[in-house]
Amino acid sequence: MELFRIKRDIPFMSYGKLTTFISLLTFVLAVFFLVTKGLNYSVEFTGGTVMEVQYSKSADINKVRSDIDTLRLGEIQVQALGSTQHIMIRLPNKEGVSSAQLSNQVMEILKKDDPQVSLRQVEFIGPQVGEELVHNGLMALGMVVIGIVIYLSVRFEWRFAVSAIIANMHDVVIILGCFALFQWEFSLTVLAGILAVLGYSVNESVVVFDRIRENFRKGAMRNKTVPQIIDNAITATMSRTIITHGSTEAMVISMLIFGGAALHGFAMALTIGIVFGIYSSVLVASPLLLMFGLNRDNLAKQQKKKEEAVV
Repeated sequence: MELFRIKRDIPFMSYGKLTTFISLLTFVLAVFFLVTKGLNYSVEFTGGTVMEVQYSKSADINKVRSDIDTLRLGEIQVQALGSTQHIMIRLPNKEGVSSAQLSNQVMEILKKDDPQVSLRQVEFIGPQVGEELVHNGLMALGMVVIGIVIYLSVRFEWRFAVSAIIANMHDVVIILGCFALFQWEFSLTVLAGILAVLGYSVNESVVVFDRIRENFRKGAMRNKTVPQIIDNAITATMSRTIITHGSTEAMVISMLIFGGAALHGFAMALTIGIVFGIYSSVLVASPLLLMFGLNRDNLAKQQKKKEEAVV
């Protein structure tokens, strides 16, 4: 499906050195912010108190959040569970104050606005649980990366696989760097967003790489140089990229604007990830193919090996 067709190939590879330098610079900056500022972990990772309260009527989420902010506990989360009458509140740990005392202080503030509000459940998340979630999150991220490496290694020649992995890791580090720079809260939903970005970015890389591989096997492309073949492949997929990524980004931005605090981190990770996913698939992964010495002989050898295996 195409909205339009570009008749002349866009010389993306002529800007390969510039885009590689920009990518390297943004990557280094992201790592710098991660090391110097670190991530602002949510209650799930650091430990804290989770409360569920029931209102007699619909509650104003923003007012509840501003009322609790008077306790000056730090970063808190207030979100509706199904309806605005049933609310979940996540509070960070406060030195010298127990979970019971903290929940009592919150309930005193909430009852000033609605005396009939009731506490349905309170749960304390200890530091050990937070450490376990960090470990499990890293394990999930590692398993996704390993799965992608195996998939790309089987489907493509090693230069394609390595280029795609570097481009995907570039996206992940950029997202983490943005969260570290602006000290946005890093929660489990953000981690889910990063895992989604990994799959999304790989999909775009695979589409571009498939077209590059097809171009190498076309007779009409025999007199073209490797950069020209890559430029043609990227230009040919531009319409598809704009349709798929444009529609997805529009949905994610609407989620970011109207989704509320509960979806803010997830939507923000996806918003950044989709933009850099397009950038990395076109202007990071493709120049890396040239750096790794991709040529017709590489693909010819791979095709010959496959034919011999079939026989």
